Amino acid sequence: MGIARLYPSRPQIALQFAGWVLYNLRMRFTTVFFDLDDTLYPPSAGLWHAIKERMNIYMRDRMGFPAEQIPRIREKYFLQYGTTLRGLQANHEIDVEDFLAFVHDLPLKDYLIPNPILRSVIASLPTRNLIFTNADRRHAERVLTALDLNDLFETIVDVNAIAPYCKPMPESFQIAMRLAGESDPSKCVMIDDIHRTTTAASKAGLFSILYSESYSNSSADAHLTDWNDLKGILERQ
Repeated sequence: MGIARLYPSRPQIALQFAGWVLYNLRMRFTTVFFDLDDTLYPPSAGLWHAIKERMNIYMRDRMGFPAEQIPRIREKYFLQYGTTLRGLQANHEIDVEDFLAFVHDLPLKDYLIPNPILRSVIASLPTRNLIFTNADRRHAERVLTALDLNDLFETIVDVNAIAPYCKPMPESFQIAMRLAGESDPSKCVMIDDIHRTTTAASKAGLFSILYSESYSNSSADAHLTDWNDLKGILERQ
């Protein structure tokens, strides 16, 4: 039975339905993983910078690191272990829950405002959409609520769910896919603002998109500066 015959008195609905079917036929992806910090909100918001400052304070005041050594140590751990937290876990005694609660204890309303365009774009996707973050679930939930996006994601794959790994480790993508119920990486997309994460995602078989407010050369499969372009990028693959 043709679509027009399903809606004989409402041709506009028939056209909209036909467009939805065609769009889904063009889309080869089933699952999109969205990074959280500095991806769903711009770096200019200043939230991630504030979080990093609280990491410094925690390491100085609660773990006894000399203030002048903290930047070097954090950079070393970031490069070697993927995140500051994983480096601290590997080399020091640390209360993970206390660390995560402290560094994310910030008034999000002072940093974040909803982006109606981003909400519209994500809501229009026919894919299963998940958050995949090196932060914890509590922080992700607070950020999504502040951005008015909390109802658009099926679940949150957080740093605890992928322990003892984290992005960009290959094992983290395997765990994220398993939690998403997806066995074929070619059907998955990773959107992230960090070059090495998109590079690792590509190596793991996912289609990677580097999100940045300005153009940047990278080994990602695609580069996104405007959320309005996301559907077009996905359709063309």
